[in-house]
Order: sequence, then C-alpha cells, then structure tokens
Amino acid sequence: MSQNSTPPVPPLAGLCSFDDARRTELPVEECVAWMKRHHYVLHRLHGVFTARLTAEPLYELKTAFSHHAYLCAEHVTALRKRVSELREPPLGLEAVPHRSLERCLDEVLAAPTTSALLLGLYEALVPALIDSLERYIATTNLLADAPSVRIARFCKLEMEDLQRFGAEAIAAVVSDEDRASLVDWLTYLRGLLADAGGLDGRDEPPASSDGSPRFSATPYVYDGTPKRDARFHDSYNAGVNPEAFLYDERFSPRDKVLMMYYKRLRELDVPEMMASILHETPGKPWKFYADMSRQLWDEARHSLLGEVGFVDLGLDWTRIPINFTWSLNLNTQLTPRERHAVLFFIEQGLMPRTGKRYEWEIGRQSEIPLAALIQDFDWADEVLHAQLGREWYVADFGDLKPAMEYGDRCWSQVLSHWRDYRDKGLTDHRNWWPDLYRAACEHWGVAPDPQALGFCETYEDKRADLKGIEVRSEE
Repeated sequence: MSQNSTPPVPPLAGLCSFDDARRTELPVEECVAWMKRHHYVLHRLHGVFTARLTAEPLYELKTAFSHHAYLCAEHVTALRKRVSELREPPLGLEAVPHRSLERCLDEVLAAPTTSALLLGLYEALVPALIDSLERYIATTNLLADAPSVRIARFCKLEMEDLQRFGAEAIAAVVSDEDRASLVDWLTYLRGLLADAGGLDGRDEPPASSDGSPRFSATPYVYDGTPKRDARFHDSYNAGVNPEAFLYDERFSPRDKVLMMYYKRLRELDVPEMMASILHETPGKPWKFYADMSRQLWDEARHSLLGEVGFVDLGLDWTRIPINFTWSLNLNTQLTPRERHAVLFFIEQGLMPRTGKRYEWEIGRQSEIPLAALIQDFDWADEVLHAQLGREWYVADFGDLKPAMEYGDRCWSQVLSHWRDYRDKGLTDHRNWWPDLYRAACEHWGVAPDPQALGFCETYEDKRADLKGIEVRSEE
C-alpha cells in the first residue's frame, strides 16, 4: 500500500453498498405505513398468545406462549418508538390497517382447538410477518432508514425462532387428521392476507374474495380457568407447605433446595393469573402491557428453571402434585385489579432479607451450584417485578402503605377451598414430600434426615406467606 492510498475499510459504516444507499422506493410516509402493519400484527399476536396461554393445557406450549407474547411486546415497543421518530404525531398506531387483516387475527384468536391455533399462528401469520420483514429490508434505503432496518432485522431473527418452534410443536401435536380438516381454513387465512394486499399492504388484492367469518363468527370468549396436561395430576393438592419447610431452621440448605425447586416449578400459576390481568384490563398505556408481559415471561421462565432443577437431580417432577389453585382461585374470585393487588403484595413481601435474598443464600449454602444460580437470577427478576408493581399498581394509591394493605385484604378474601376440595373428592391432600425426599437422598447417596422426612405441614390454615387463613364458609 502506497503512502497516499486509503486502507480499504468498508464504506458507509459497513451498513450497505452504495447501490443499497441509493434506493428511493420508500419515502418516510410509506415506511411508516409499512411499519404500522408490522406493529398491528405483532400487537395482535401478543394478544393472542396472552389470551390463550391460561387455558392451554400443554406445559411446553403454555410456557412458549408466555415467551412469544413477551417477544412480540418487545417488538411492538420498538416499532412504536420508531414510528414516533418519523414525523408521525398523532401516531395512529391503534387504527386497524385493513379489515381483512383484522379478520385474519380474529380467526386465529378464535381457533377452537390447539391444532388450529398452532397452524394459524406458525404456518400463516408468523411466516407472513417474516416475509414482510424480509421485503422491507430488501426495499427500504439501508442507510437513510438504518434505525428501522435494525428493528426489522431483530424482529425477523426472533420471528424465525418462533417459526422453528412452531414447526416442531406442530409436528408433535397436530395429527394428519387435524391438518386435513384445517386445510380449507388455512387457505382462507391466506386469502384474507391476500385481500389485505398482503401483510404489508403493498400487493394488489384479488378481484374477489371470501371474507365472511369462520371461527370468529362466534366471538372469542376469554377462558381464565387454568388447564394443565396429564402430567399435572392431583392439582388441587395443598398437602405440603414448602414455605413452612423453607423457613424452618431445623432443616439443611440442601434439603431446602428441593422445596425451592418445587416453588419455582409451581410458579406456572403466575403467568396463568397474569395473563388474565393483561387480557381483562383495557385502556392502559402500552408500557403497562409491555412491562407486565416481561414479568409474565419471567415467571414462566422461573417455572422452567424449577423443571431444570429436578432434571439436574435426576428426579421425575411429574410424580409430584403441582398445585394450581392459586391461579384458579384468583382468576375466578377476584377482579383484575384485585389480582394485581395480590401479585404486588406477594412480590413486595419477597424483598426483605427473609425473601429472595434468603433463598439465594440457601442456594449458596446448599453447595448445589445450579440452585445458587437459579436463585440468583430469580432474586434479580423479583426486584424488577417489585419496581414494576410500584410503577403500575402503587401509583394508583399514591403511597406504598395503603397499596400493601389493599393487597393483603384482597388475598385474605380469597377462599382457599382446602377442605372443600378434600370433601368433594378432588384431592386427599396427600403428603408427597417423603417420597420426593427419599428419592433425592438416594441421588445424593445420603440417609434421609428423620426430622425432614417427617415434615407434614399443609396449607389448610396458612397462606404461602405463612399468615393464618380465616376459616369461612365455602358455599
């Protein structure tokens, strides 16, 4: 290289070629219109995932829907910010871009079976969104519109993750008979997208189309009753109080890890409950839904970490009754605001030294590295959740004290139905702890501690915060 020559560093900050930087097909107005389509679809997908997760029985789908709702919410947030940067006040982000696009999303929301839901999501809507994102990147000026391109690239990356998951889930769940029965409906969905000019609205719509409703002819009704798959047996069982064990100084940190793993796995009931708050609380600023979706996914992730903990110990978690009556009772007995109050009351109660920090310390003392790591991240997440609660719940009260008192009252008014479930034959509240503990001790190669083996406290008269439950009529 001569003294006067310039090193061949890529031009234009490495974003694109000069040809790409000379594209003129998309002025700002058309970029905004296109991104609003992406925003609308992602916003509606977030709503579908949230609305359907509580009543979805299959654990892997319930947790995946929690994750996918969060991802969609993140991309909605990014698009809202980007549109606001492009000379677009008022934003008009709540407007429906095309009635056929709206009908397509309504159809998937109203899908009557899990098979139909999976096919509508992962073989119709998500692929159409990916195609539109690819097309946007291939059309817009990669230099002038670089901030939008970055958003589209990240969105495309994560939508492709959704598509891959969906393909594997469909292969596992959707039978040949189910697929055959839904071929016409999938064709109908794609026809609705075509009638809208494609998901991006830039194609010529067909001369005629059938836009009459199919599944959505019967309006979707939210089902807030939690459902679980066959691995979740004896789900009304509240015969073991893990909090009582966890705070009992007689028991070793190693033994307490088992109860913490159970508590983490049981957190599946939190996204089941939080989804009901999101679906049944209209009219909030978008940030409320985005923040709550983050917390919802965190709680689902904690449940998955509990599952990993049991796998790490070589224990079959499906032999343990994973109780679901917390989400069941809150969803069926309280209003959305009251549910949020209980959620915040519990989250705030985890902040003192006897809460999440204590569980992390137990994890470290147990000398089980995975337990320490799980509790480390669990603690960090719960600190964030308490902050979110202060922003979206406490603000309505003006002060923490009345907000906490209201949350306590709301939780206290929830009937636990402990005796009722037993008397109706739904459970005998079997003490499952000794069998689990023996199996863990066998894995560790140690003899069970007789005191730990004899633990038998239940939830009959105590809440999860160990506060007494007032016995009231359950009729």
